[in-house]
Amino acid sequence: MNFKKSILIALNLMMVFVFVNCGGSDEDVAEFNKPALYWYKKIAHSISKGSLDKADAYYISLKSEHMRSPLMPTSVMMLAHAHMNNEEYLLANYYLDEYNKRFGDENTREYTDFMKLKASFLGVKDVYKDQKLIIDSINSAKTYLGRYPGSDYAPLVNTILIRLHMSQYLLNENIAALYDRTGKEDAAKIYRNKNKGSVVESSDITPPEQDIVGYVFD
Repeated sequence: MNFKKSILIALNLMMVFVFVNCGGSDEDVAEFNKPALYWYKKIAHSISKGSLDKADAYYISLKSEHMRSPLMPTSVMMLAHAHMNNEEYLLANYYLDEYNKRFGDENTREYTDFMKLKASFLGVKDVYKDQKLIIDSINSAKTYLGRYPGSDYAPLVNTILIRLHMSQYLLNENIAALYDRTGKEDAAKIYRNKNKGSVVESSDITPPEQDIVGYVFD
């Protein structure tokens, strides 16, 4: 089962939980067949209160009852930003994918693709555990710069790319140093060789007190 289907199932389950179990009031259970503006206001109110599980559930209702409503694009983007601000980057990316699939065009994709890259970048929490995400984010950043060379977001994307390269470089050096300490010189050499083609060098990097990834959007 792919990620999008898994998230959609999860959102549907959240809707069932909210309507049936949260609070348990008859009003919650009976909410259906409402105007699009009603669901839109519910989404906005839930986001303002920090109740993103309810906002997700109300979005499912809006989507189910008013698929072609002009309020749909704004609702999707509101939820993407809300989950981004709540550091729920996988869900943020889900909604950004949803926006691109249903409403994206050449005028909006430059922004949504940047937001997807930002979400992936901020989703790197542990350089040891998130090595694949780092590599995927590097590739995504390169693709973005190739696709939108004159983008207003290009300077930020370049900064993201450099931070990711620094993270990758430090990771390889740390692993090599660990192998040196355990007498495995051949393994250490493999990891140092990975840094030979890097766009950054050790002289470019001052190891941070906290994770190197977290500085771009502070």
